[in-house]
Amino acid sequence: MADLRSEFIGIKSPNPFWLASAPPTDKEYNVRRAYEAGWGGVVWKTLGSEGPPVVNVSGPRYGVIYGPDRRVMGINNIELITDRPLEVNLREIKSVKRDWPDRALIISLMVPCDEESWKDILHRIEDTGADGVELNFGCPHGMAERGMGAAVGQVPEYIEMVTRWVKTHSRMPCIVKLTPNVTSILPPALAAKRGGADAVSLINTVKSVISVDLDAFAPEPTIDGKGTHGGYCGPAVKPIALNMVGEIARFDETRGLPISGIGGVTTWRDAAEFLAMGAGNVQVCTAAMTYGFKVVQEMISGLSDYMDRKGFASVSEIVGRAVPNFSEWQHLNLNHVTKAVIDQDACINCGRCYAVCEDTSHQAISVDEARTYTVKDEECVACNLCVDVCPVGCIDMKTLPVGSMDPRTGRPVAPYGNWTTHPNNPMARAAE
Repeated sequence: MADLRSEFIGIKSPNPFWLASAPPTDKEYNVRRAYEAGWGGVVWKTLGSEGPPVVNVSGPRYGVIYGPDRRVMGINNIELITDRPLEVNLREIKSVKRDWPDRALIISLMVPCDEESWKDILHRIEDTGADGVELNFGCPHGMAERGMGAAVGQVPEYIEMVTRWVKTHSRMPCIVKLTPNVTSILPPALAAKRGGADAVSLINTVKSVISVDLDAFAPEPTIDGKGTHGGYCGPAVKPIALNMVGEIARFDETRGLPISGIGGVTTWRDAAEFLAMGAGNVQVCTAAMTYGFKVVQEMISGLSDYMDRKGFASVSEIVGRAVPNFSEWQHLNLNHVTKAVIDQDACINCGRCYAVCEDTSHQAISVDEARTYTVKDEECVACNLCVDVCPVGCIDMKTLPVGSMDPRTGRPVAPYGNWTTHPNNPMARAAE
């Protein structure tokens, strides 16, 4: 049996699945039930310093994007940090950690950008027994407009400064949660590293407007006739998250910086993909909000089965395995040639491959009077669109071996070559 035990920046948990800081981790009742369901760790919903009370809206806080089958693809959230008293949260955290010592418990923090505020809250949480802190530099709404959250996360100098304050005034492991609402994720990650962060977590939610009410003419969710931008999460943001996690994992100056992967983890496969792209563990929110806490049991069993099939003894054997293959375009093999092949026995003759190839691609699929669809190898550039739209998966890509004739170009398939040596590259021609 695969060993799913996880150790992330010295924090141990029975599996790599943590609940992310969000509404599901708002109170002791929720966190205890999450641990009972099997979650390896929890990041407690973001706490703030005592001061003006946090007031959340009492109308709709979420907006949703659905797939065709009503499956939730993304949730837009306009809820702020916890509106429960700080002392109540700290008392509950201490109680939960006392009763569940084998589970990871991280406290998410967001306070005004001055050293004394951070020093004060760090001193107040030290005796809770929590395993670490996560600095919320990503909230894109409400708190960002108060000079916190993404307002800090979008300025690398602020990230470095606050992280250094935290490491100066606390011995607790420090995770810096990064916002995706930046041009490049690398400057914020580098700033966190310079500030002494033990790890980064990403991505936080994407600033967004989920939809517009075309009767009230207001963004949704609508509160008394008005709406606002919120934070978007769920399966729809997974591609953005995977790219940013991979960027940090492969960049020379951030390679080796521990990463907690967040963004659309819904199944064990999603989690394995984040691990392969360099994350040491994963955090989950939308899946729990959609299916309940017990969704983690499917993630645990699925990841365990996958590891057994692949012969992986521990989670650490998966971490980063895809990073060496995450390349820039100019380093791809431009001599690699594939062609689409249709399995006629499995084809249901729906015509979707023909329609998309004829209208929007390379006119590489033909159809006869019997509605039989075949690939024209001399036109196929292996764009993969037909594979992507086929509803029954009857189309595959076949690789042509080196030395065989490419029907499209009329030239033999050549050995490996990338853009730096490609004859169409003007720099390569100039070098000759």
